Amino acid sequence: MGDKIKIGILGCTGAVGQKLISLLGNHPLFEVTELAASDNSAGLKYSERVNWKEASDIPESIKDLKIKKCSDELGAKILFSGLDSGVAGEIEDFYASNGYAVVSNSKNHRMRTDVPLIIPEVNESHFELIKYQDSYNKSGGFIVTNPNCSTVVMALTLFPVYKNFGLKKVIVTTMQAVSGAGYPGIPSMDILGNVVPHIKDEEEKMQTEPLKIFGELSSGKIDFADFRISASCNRVPVREGHTMSISFETNKKASRDEIIGSFNDLEKLNLPSSPEIVIKYFDNPFRPQPLLDLNSGAGMTVSAGNLRKCGVLDWKINSFGHNTIRGAAGAAILNAEYLVKNKFVK
Repeated sequence: MGDKIKIGILGCTGAVGQKLISLLGNHPLFEVTELAASDNSAGLKYSERVNWKEASDIPESIKDLKIKKCSDELGAKILFSGLDSGVAGEIEDFYASNGYAVVSNSKNHRMRTDVPLIIPEVNESHFELIKYQDSYNKSGGFIVTNPNCSTVVMALTLFPVYKNFGLKKVIVTTMQAVSGAGYPGIPSMDILGNVVPHIKDEEEKMQTEPLKIFGELSSGKIDFADFRISASCNRVPVREGHTMSISFETNKKASRDEIIGSFNDLEKLNLPSSPEIVIKYFDNPFRPQPLLDLNSGAGMTVSAGNLRKCGVLDWKINSFGHNTIRGAAGAAILNAEYLVKNKFVK
């Protein structure tokens, strides 16, 4: 396979940064050569600064790397951004304008008209938006984003339905893990034995991002999909994994077997991080569950189950996915693998 591509992590000490490092430590295509974080972390070895929370050890090749500032020149072609949204926008723009491929997990650029918001199994054609970015045409640098963690789970579940039968209305209620709030996240006194019925900006993301993801690329812009989404988002005392109950109405009436069969339309991409099964369906009212299905497909498979008639819309289904892998770090890595395979990055 030749030499690995050098990559860097922006926001390397945070929760998403740590997950990226744990997944990239032995990656067949990528080698982590640069780490960047806040000025307070710059100059320190990674192992000296990070409050490591992953179950595996810090990869040996990474623990002694010196952390740089998020304004330094970095010896890497691809930069994965796990930066907080409070600072991500300006820093990602800076690196894209200086010739880097920025693969972002942050929300700042997701809805920008020339930035692709990507789930490769769903809308790989949207990568073409890269060619319309000013930075790409001036320096070769660009920004690609992956969606919000709850959006990914819902969008993967619903896209086969949308593709085959269309959608009119969607109502979704989420039960989202505490890891989605980062570290240290929610105080234990606020979440243990409790449900918090609000997550800042989450409903808005779920109600807008799928419309861009399901949209059609035409003349360098996305024509958004035309259906309505109502989301209610809740934080629950689960460590990892977002569960959701989704009701939906289709344009074209479909049978239960036809809808379940449509899940097979999402095919493996033959990339290192793509799962053998994109959507794993359980004909079982007690699945999916976080304890049983979190690591399906190494955390990249979305699990769904219990499709049944809805008394208000047409159908309802339960869906579940690993929020910090499929919904964050793993999603970004999959996007980067696609960029390399399709020669956006050489």
